[in-house]
This record gives sequence, structure tokens and C-alpha cells, in this order.
Amino acid sequence: MKKQYTTMIRDLPEQARPYERCLEQGPEVLSDVELLAVLLRSGMQGCSALELAGKVLTLCPYEEGLGGLSRMTVPDLRQLPGIGPVKAVLICCVGELAKRIARRQHARGPQFRDAQSIAEYYMENLRHCEQEHVFVMMLDTRNRLLGEEEISRGTVNQSLFSPRELFLKALSFHAVHVILVHNHPSGETVPSCEDLEITRKTFEAGELIGISLLDHIIVGDQCYTSLRKEHAELFGR
Repeated sequence: MKKQYTTMIRDLPEQARPYERCLEQGPEVLSDVELLAVLLRSGMQGCSALELAGKVLTLCPYEEGLGGLSRMTVPDLRQLPGIGPVKAVLICCVGELAKRIARRQHARGPQFRDAQSIAEYYMENLRHCEQEHVFVMMLDTRNRLLGEEEISRGTVNQSLFSPRELFLKALSFHAVHVILVHNHPSGETVPSCEDLEITRKTFEAGELIGISLLDHIIVGDQCYTSLRKEHAELFGR
């Protein structure tokens, strides 16, 4: 059997080795491709680790670069020659770590006082989803996040949930305020009649039990709509 050779980072010229550059100057000097190449460690016959990393970063059909990593699945990645199960799992875990770090950073401090910060918190997770996902954020008196729950997952054009289900979750967290967040798979954030109606019903139900609906935010592709801002009449104003 003919022996197959792979191109390792250690086989590159010293000045081109990202591992050594990282040791000497820190990871901030490395490009996105170099950072990923350090993790991949090896390429394949006729393709260096750096070249393979470059191919991985252009593989996602929705978004090139590091942002695309969080959208790729193990089967997606394994379509690329040189990416076996171990490398595919590693890349997927890197993407998931990046999402969790971003969410933790957004969850700190008072940033949940405005709709933009909330939209940014969910944007990367939701903007390419093919179904509607509805989340409820549960907050204390200082608008600090107590918890979040996905309360519904629908089809491309509808997602069903009841205010009762939402407030049962909120009561279990001893929440004082709640915020609804859901995505539109189309990427547009114009609210539907159903969006407006469920917002009205949820606000009115919350008023009865003493848990206020602060906002309902629709997330699209790099855009969002705050129903409190655009339809204040739904919130008793």
C-alpha cells in the first residue's frame, strides 16, 4: 500500500510556523487561518495545514471566515478532503465554544436594558435557522438574567406557544420581568399579525399576575425589531 503523507505545521519554514509565532508574540499576531491551522495541526497530501484551514473557513455557504464555523456540522465538515471525524468534531467544538463565550460576555452587566444588546445576544444562534424559535428571558428587578428557556419551535412560517406556558417558566425562576425573543427564518423582521396578537395577550396576562413583559424582539439576518419601540400600544402605552 502506498504510504500517504500529510503536511505538518512543523514541516513548514520556521518563519511560517504559527505555533512558534504564537509562543514568541502571542496569539493576537496570528491570522484567522493561522489560528485554525494550529488546532488542525496537519493537512493532507499536497495540502498544508494552513491551506486546509483556509478551505475550512470558506466552506460555510452562509458566512465565510470564523463566523461560519459555528454554522458547520460534523457531516458538513467531513465533505472536505482532509477533514476526518476528529478534526470535524474539534472544529465544531471550537465554534460552540465561541458562541458560548460570546453569550457569556453579553450576559454580564446591564446590557439587557436595551433591545440591541438582546438582539446581539441571540443573533448568531438564530439568524440562519430554518424554523422559528421562541425564547423567554427571565429577569430580576435589576433586569439581570435569571434564566432563559426555549418555549416553542415552529415551522418556517409559524410558531405556537401560550402565555400560560411562558409564565409557568417565569414563575419557576421567580422572575419579575420577561422578554420574548424569536427569529424570522426569512431574515426580515416585520412582525406578523400573529406576532402582534401574542404580544398583546402576553402583556395582558403578565399584568394580571405581576410579571411584566418588557419587550418582544424579532431577530432576522443582521437586523431586529423591538415591538415595544415600534408598537408601544401593545404594552399599555
